[in-house]
Amino acid sequence: MDPQTQNQGITANAGDDQLLWGFWYPVLRSDDIRGRSLVTTMRLEVPLVVGRDSAGNSFAMRDVCPHRAYPLSLGRCDGETLECTYHGWRFDAHTGQCKLIPSITADSKLQCDRIAAGSFPCSESDGLVWAYFANAEGRAVDRSAIPLVPEMPKFSARYRVAHLSADLTCNMDTGIIGLMDPAHGPFVHQSWYWRSRRSIREKQKQFEPIPNGFRMSAHAPSANSGPYKLLKIYGKEVTTQIDFVLPNMRTETIRCGSYWFSNRTTVTPIRRDLCRLDFVAAWNLFRWFPVTPFLRFFGKRFIGQDQRVIELQQPGLKVQPRMMLIDDADRQARWYFQLKAAYLASRQTGGPFVHPMDGPVTLRWRS
Repeated sequence: MDPQTQNQGITANAGDDQLLWGFWYPVLRSDDIRGRSLVTTMRLEVPLVVGRDSAGNSFAMRDVCPHRAYPLSLGRCDGETLECTYHGWRFDAHTGQCKLIPSITADSKLQCDRIAAGSFPCSESDGLVWAYFANAEGRAVDRSAIPLVPEMPKFSARYRVAHLSADLTCNMDTGIIGLMDPAHGPFVHQSWYWRSRRSIREKQKQFEPIPNGFRMSAHAPSANSGPYKLLKIYGKEVTTQIDFVLPNMRTETIRCGSYWFSNRTTVTPIRRDLCRLDFVAAWNLFRWFPVTPFLRFFGKRFIGQDQRVIELQQPGLKVQPRMMLIDDADRQARWYFQLKAAYLASRQTGGPFVHPMDGPVTLRWRS
């Protein structure tokens, strides 16, 4: 049977919202944390308290005291430890190890250094605070074995940066396959500066496997993608490359001679029914033009259109959780579900990760 025909009508369960552990996730903007202030948030259904130590380094702890489950965020940080204001227990801000229990006497056999609050390795990159979630409890991990925090590709020493964020009222899977969907643009994002139904044309792109993901190989931008046309003023060949990497990261790199524009979008679960979209862009293009306010204005509108679609989609997914994935236009969504299944199987069995792609693939669709 022809593989294109064989793959038509494959479905994916929108309720298959298993969380992926063993990855870095963005939790806050770096400038959300100032001085000794403590900020609360939630990622992967884990309540977090985030702050900075006396050296300015960020930390992230589970916002639950192991003693009586009191919120640690109601305490205070002295630059090294975080105090629970219920009984005065103190915990190392980076490791969670208990440093002091005021109520124990000198002859007590209780070894407080064997007690720990949940903590998560923390680092900063591209103006975001990231936490490494090895497990939901924040149990200790071998920090020397943790991969480097993700960093967006940049190709010059001087560049500008902009951030956008939004909440998506869906689970991680729904948000991610919406993020990588190539066919909804002319319908959801209709505008004079982007696309319309009249601009729909056939596309052909080559994809290749990369570790934990896949890549739309470097190519000339589509002729009906308006913003890319602005780069013609530089008189250089324009190429764009798009990567998706587990658990939740889409990165696009646009090159035009020595000029470049990079952007990364992540969809991180807050709860199983609510996600956080974080978008960051960096560029050295159009230094004479105020790109940042335009990017924020149009980007906010663009993301808002996706938010609205996802919101309207939810009632239908409750009665029909199995979404149909058809033909090449939905192949990236299928790869995502296959990558996720392969990763979960590897974690469960301890066996090697088996990539669902065995080589380059050419996909065709209309958008």
